[in-house]
Amino acid sequence: MDMAARNGTTRAIVTGGAQGIGLAVARQLVAEGCRSVALVARSAEKGRAAVAELEKSGTEAIFISADISDPKACLDAIDAAQRRFGPINGLVNAAATSARGSLLETTPELYHTIFDTNVAGPLFLMQGIVRRLVEEGEPGSIVNVLSMSAHAGQSFLTAYSASKGALAVLTRNVANAYRRDRIRCNAVLPGWMDTPGEAIVQKTAHDAPDDWLEKAEAAQPMGQLVKPHQLAALIAYMISPQSGVMTGSLVDYDQNVAGVVGE
Repeated sequence: MDMAARNGTTRAIVTGGAQGIGLAVARQLVAEGCRSVALVARSAEKGRAAVAELEKSGTEAIFISADISDPKACLDAIDAAQRRFGPINGLVNAAATSARGSLLETTPELYHTIFDTNVAGPLFLMQGIVRRLVEEGEPGSIVNVLSMSAHAGQSFLTAYSASKGALAVLTRNVANAYRRDRIRCNAVLPGWMDTPGEAIVQKTAHDAPDDWLEKAEAAQPMGQLVKPHQLAALIAYMISPQSGVMTGSLVDYDQNVAGVVGE
């Protein structure tokens, strides 16, 4: 059977698609037969490189440069992708900022940057996708990438944690509102991940040593941080018709169980 027919997600947009989680998701979708992928990110250099890689697999891929903290840029990105591919039936909101700031450290500017990127961006991207799907009477699927921080979060991630909590509610709200249109909306909540972005954050925000990853993984119950390709396999399943009627689900993806205190 044609892999694209099995997966069902034939035209997708992946934000943050130039690296890390987003690029891993794009690779997985392509491996499962997705025919058209639009990568939305800020770095044109990384975006072009990612597109070139995906096109080697015979997939039609484009890069759209956009700052998702700008609602107009989000809607313009959706329009650009749909002019090229037609109605998009898969969206993965992987782009985010994990800017640090405790309750006392969070400035109005930082708060707005985090919420504009992590909440408003996904909202308007979903709006653009869902509007067209409803008009066309077509099914679709959305997966939002949250964080285990949505359960509470560390003290230095106050605004970030709040933004992911808001996105959790937004995910369920959209799932409920459009389930009768056969548009599904789910989310994954990964724990600590090994990504290029995390490496930069550890160096710049926490003055981590060069061997920070080795030390961090040695301290984890399963001896590793979450890897992008592992999470990508789950996201590809959730966005595809193979996950059936699943909608409004928030799936923890971590080796630490929320709510557990001690051993």
